[in-house]
Amino acid sequence: MAISEFEEKRCVREVEKFMEAKRPPPQVRNQIDFGYRIDNQSVELFEIRPKRDDQKVRMEIPFAKATYVKKEKHWKIYWQRQDLKWHVYKPVPEVAYFEEFLQVVADDEHACFFG
Repeated sequence: MAISEFEEKRCVREVEKFMEAKRPPPQVRNQIDFGYRIDNQSVELFEIRPKRDDQKVRMEIPFAKATYVKKEKHWKIYWQRQDLKWHVYKPVPEVAYFEEFLQVVADDEHACFFG
């Protein structure tokens, strides 16, 4: 089940603030940038960069995801490892509020999200 329209708007507002703080300067955004997508009950953050062998083709490389578990009323946090699968972020597997997820990603204490 998708998150509510109200919750989605709140997530968009908060992730937009997060992206503005984390995005690289405008002059390098054609080489590296950040984006996000909301799909049902998940919010995914990704890096945008050109392919190495074809600079005209843009790639999206996911690095963090939060999924809302309505029944338990919390957000589960995931990170994408080199195997390209989502793994629960064990230092902080869940948070009560979406803003807490963004703070965990921003702090990146274990260098899982931004390397």
